[in-house]
Order: sequence, then C-alpha cells, then structure tokens
Amino acid sequence: MILPIVAYGSPVLKQKAVPLTQDYPDLDRLIENMWETMYAASGVGLAAPQIGRSIRLFVVDATPFVDEEEMETEEINQLKGFKHVFINPTILEESGASWDFNEGCLSIPDVREDVSRKEQLTIEFLDEKFKSQKLTLNGLAARVVQHEYDHIEGILFTDYLTPFKKRILKGKLSNISKGNCNTDYPMKFPTKTKRTK
Repeated sequence: MILPIVAYGSPVLKQKAVPLTQDYPDLDRLIENMWETMYAASGVGLAAPQIGRSIRLFVVDATPFVDEEEMETEEINQLKGFKHVFINPTILEESGASWDFNEGCLSIPDVREDVSRKEQLTIEFLDEKFKSQKLTLNGLAARVVQHEYDHIEGILFTDYLTPFKKRILKGKLSNISKGNCNTDYPMKFPTKTKRTK
C-alpha cells in the first residue's frame, strides 16, 4: 500500500526516533509498504518518520544512481543492487574528504540544495530478519544512507544550509508545510487535515 509522505513542518520529522523491537506489530507489512511508497515517489530512500512513524527504520535502493555519469567503476559496482533495510542502525565512523552533492527529499518536494558530507561511512544495523550487518560505503551509497540516517535523528538536509540559504527558502518551505506544492505522490501536511495527491 502506498502511504502518504509527511511534509516539511511536521513535528515527527524533527524527533529522534526510537529503536524497534522484533515484535513490532506488522513490521513485514510496514517495510513492504515503505518500498512501495518509495518507488511510487521515485525515491532512492525512505525513513519511517517520513510516513509518520518515529522508529529507527529506513529503506534504501540506490540502484537508480548507476546511470549517473562521471562515476568510478568501483562506485558503480557498489550501487548495483544496493538495496537494504536498515533497522536500529548506528554509524560507527564517517571518514574521508567532505564533498558537496545536490540533495533533495520526498518530504520537501521541489527543493534541492548542495549538502557537504564525508565520502565514507561505516554503519552497523539489523536487516529485515533482525540479523546483524556491518557495511562500509563510499560516495553516493554512503550519502544516501547518511541522508536517511539523519531522518531517524530528526535532522533534515535543510538543517545543513547556511542562514542565508534558509532565508531564501523560507517562503517555499512555508508553502510546503501548508500544502501549497504539487507532487505526483500522496502527502500529509502539518497544517491540513486532508491528504493531497
């Protein structure tokens, strides 16, 4: 089932999410719905707070980035089939040089800005079967995971912007929170009671 994506301004997006236990109700269905919701919105990642659940869970499928130009063969190979469920993740280390990349977010439609992040990441997490996993990621794979991890920490990519950039975007962000935006996927707005598609 495609779920509405929570828009900028919703309190759940600014909360630090709580850990999940194995007996979380209908977890398999929730994960399935998150995949369906993410693909319907043409996203590469989706965190539980974006569908109104303040739990430490996100899904990532970075495969669409394989078509990006100017990538090293090693990075392309890492992105091919890079599809994971992350439950209760912990970032162990972020390393390497910081680099800028133009990021967007399904909760903040039609806003894209350069964000600086470290190029390498080591993360521990549980998969959908609650098996412990550990990955070291580089480049775009690391960036997508860092972006989604931020969501479960209550951080949005706009939080990284300079005060000047935030002032420029203030009106646009306010409009998004009021539902004055167009998307081709359902959204739930903090100041509206009905869902919009």
